[in-house]
Amino acid sequence: MAKVIMVQGTTSNAGKSLTAAALCRIFKQDGYRTAPFKSQNMALNSYITKEGLEMGRAQVMQAEAAAIEPDVRMNPILLKPTGEKGSQVVLNGKVFRDMTAGEYYSYKQDMVPHVKKAFDSLAQEYDIIVIEGAGSPAEINLKEQDIVNMGMAKIADAPVIIVGDIDRGGVFASLAGTMLLFDEEEKSRVKGFVINKFRGDVNLLTTGLHMLRDITGVPVLGVVPYLNVDIDDEDSLSERLGNTRERSLIDIAVIRLPRISNFTDFNVLSLINGVSLRYVSNTKELGNPDMIIIPGTKNTIEDLKWLRQSGLEVKIIRHAKEGKALFGVCGGYQMLGEVINDPENAEGGGSIKGLGLLKTITNFSREKTTRQTTGKINDIDGFYKMLSGLEIKGYEIHMGASDIIDGFPLSTLEVNQDGCVCDNVAGSYVHGIFDNMKVAGAIVKVLADYKGVQIEDTEEFDFARYKEQQYDILADSFRKSVDINEIYRIMEM
Repeated sequence: MAKVIMVQGTTSNAGKSLTAAALCRIFKQDGYRTAPFKSQNMALNSYITKEGLEMGRAQVMQAEAAAIEPDVRMNPILLKPTGEKGSQVVLNGKVFRDMTAGEYYSYKQDMVPHVKKAFDSLAQEYDIIVIEGAGSPAEINLKEQDIVNMGMAKIADAPVIIVGDIDRGGVFASLAGTMLLFDEEEKSRVKGFVINKFRGDVNLLTTGLHMLRDITGVPVLGVVPYLNVDIDDEDSLSERLGNTRERSLIDIAVIRLPRISNFTDFNVLSLINGVSLRYVSNTKELGNPDMIIIPGTKNTIEDLKWLRQSGLEVKIIRHAKEGKALFGVCGGYQMLGEVINDPENAEGGGSIKGLGLLKTITNFSREKTTRQTTGKINDIDGFYKMLSGLEIKGYEIHMGASDIIDGFPLSTLEVNQDGCVCDNVAGSYVHGIFDNMKVAGAIVKVLADYKGVQIEDTEEFDFARYKEQQYDILADSFRKSVDINEIYRIMEM
């Protein structure tokens, strides 16, 4: 059976995912077969495995850090919020049902066998399992039904380290307060603290670290500096979604939909010299970009209504009519069409008029398409001609399908034609379509040619190699600032 370590945090976005990824990379570097695990993830950023199963991207990122294939057992429960009080529950990679928060809370204990089966199966195949918690483990009103923090630690019999974010302030109080709300058995599981996102001279913390140990009886295993590493983020708490005010030679604006999903689709574009990638949520922030991207969403119809109410629809249509680049991915692609029909009440029923920039009709169904896919962009004329013949690879996550009534498919995939293109307006269901650097580079070259500017050649950039370097930088930073030998001792290795 695998050895186990669990990473919990005082709050959401304290650094649990990053810490778990760092440990996955370090253990992999040290020669151990390592897998990540999170029993329950709540996020709109998801991924499709090679088996066509859906899981949270945080564990995909951690699997990459461990240099293994993402496996749905690493995240048996994924909650995808559908509104203020409900979520689509994805169990073992497949849609289970929609539930309100109250319904899911009362159902949690029925999920325990699924969680335990997934964890035990992984533990038979790997040397080390790095478990990530969720939110705060000190939510005393939810403790009775907990299956993701101390409840999971008990299932796995895992020692725990707790991460606190010093950058937001109050880290000593949050760590000590978390311990105060644990019962004795839970306190006994906590073997160390990690203080994350520190800026300045660590020697100034020495007195506080000693006092924290005296108060809680728990040592601080390390103080991690504020790291500038480029690694996929878990959800909308990501700093990537903050509006970037700087404009580069080529300016790309991604619409920050209220229910935006899979915003990591566009990370590669931000790595190209001379390109600014901004996430915008109103007409003032939008400005006059060279390209607008409408991303995926968990609720296409509601976010289309928001687009209309916010005034962004008018700006986007004007942008397209001026001959400038517009691209939609998944739900964003659906919005670009003539109409969206929901006969099976997948998103509330009825029909809604689209932006009318592509001659497509989308019909929702309750059956969810989830698959990895590869293919090539078709031979196309007009604005995106430079993309013709380029290979694409990614995955699809969507309800229903879109039919072209006038226009041309953007690409040919393994099982079907995908997307639509009409001169400067294009859309695709493929998440990750820009991850091929040749595609991303060609898009930027198209924009540069349209604008009449020169852009640096991008084809030499290796995105996969770049990501590997980022994981190594992360691991190296943790080795320098955290007592890894003590973590091995905690795991009894």
